[in-house]
Amino acid sequence: MPYTIAVAGKGGTGKTTISGLIIDYLCKQGKTPVLAVDADANSNLNEVLGVEIEETLGDIREEIVRAELSDNNPIPGGMSKQDYMEFRFNSAITEMDDYDMLVMGRTQGSGCYCFVNGLLQTQIAKFAGNYRYLVVDNEAGMEHISRGILPKVDLILLISDCSRRGIQAVGRIQQLVYDLKLPAKAIKLIVNRAPGGELNQGVKDEIELQKLDLAGVIPQDEAVYEFDSAGKPLVQLPEDSVIKVKLQEIIKELIP
Repeated sequence: MPYTIAVAGKGGTGKTTISGLIIDYLCKQGKTPVLAVDADANSNLNEVLGVEIEETLGDIREEIVRAELSDNNPIPGGMSKQDYMEFRFNSAITEMDDYDMLVMGRTQGSGCYCFVNGLLQTQIAKFAGNYRYLVVDNEAGMEHISRGILPKVDLILLISDCSRRGIQAVGRIQQLVYDLKLPAKAIKLIVNRAPGGELNQGVKDEIELQKLDLAGVIPQDEAVYEFDSAGKPLVQLPEDSVIKVKLQEIIKELIP
């Protein structure tokens, strides 16, 4: 089984950026192959990586639902519905040189994402053994771990901004992991976008209060804002950019 890294935190803290830069780092270090999973319904990990995604699991699910309700059956003659579904879901993998990518995506219908979550669990279980590392960009909570969608988790990275509320949010996620007795070998905190790379005493106190294990602090990097505003993939940031240098220092200590 691959070494599995689950990245979580409340929206807007930079967890998707950090997920993408971890994938980029692993590939550049030759720690391949990597399976990148965008498990957030509001998918944009591909934009950080600069990858064009043609289909998501949610897209394919909707296609099959629509086909069942119409007279235009897309299933070729001689192919069973189950075989067709298998073929289509396999096509949701986007293959790159050093990593592959699987995107959950949204569904158009109302209600929960239970069906797509089930598809995600099946696809990960099917393909995970082919990879050395599995990096999962989660939704704001820990739904995909709590529902058993991931086969195992070696490292949970909790991403927070430099605020008490952000620290409290990831503290609640960590407590959820403990309450549900989820299988995670290590849980670490990364504080992102800290002015000057320093934490004030109030944030330090909150980290201690929440009993979080701080792995490192990433300074505010204006280059991230500039690249994002220009629509440039963040993996194209210079290797000496503030965020890349500091994140590499952190993950060298965490990821074997």
